[in-house]
Amino acid sequence: MTSPPAAAKFQLDMADERETTLEDVGKLVLRITVAGLLLFHGVGKILHGIEGIRGDMTRIHLPEILAYAVYIGEVIAPLFVLVGAWTRIAALVVLVDLVVAVLLARMPAFFTLSRSGGWAIELEAFFGLGALAIAFLGPGRIKVMPRRRA
Repeated sequence: MTSPPAAAKFQLDMADERETTLEDVGKLVLRITVAGLLLFHGVGKILHGIEGIRGDMTRIHLPEILAYAVYIGEVIAPLFVLVGAWTRIAALVVLVDLVVAVLLARMPAFFTLSRSGGWAIELEAFFGLGALAIAFLGPGRIKVMPRRRA
């Protein structure tokens, strides 16, 4: 018997005896929303660079190389959150990324409102608090997981 191709080694992990609940669907929706929308920011940085972040690092006397961690916080970790693999850890990485983003670039806006009346950093707060909720809740049962070997 031949082994399946590498792409077939992943399966949807819904083999639990319990039925998938609306709670699991809600966790999936939260993961898709937070991780899916944050990925656009990560892809934007891939396409347009991170010069601003590198400048922020230099401004506060940190090594420029740390700016590349944004790719972990806005691309790699959201991908893990999206598929439900190492979700709690990945969500905490996203949270740290957002806290650093606020401290580096958005701190002056922390106590201000936008022109439309919303909190000036509501986008960062949404991503960060959504990631915190995911870290507490976990991925739920709807996720892509590696097959366990028998």
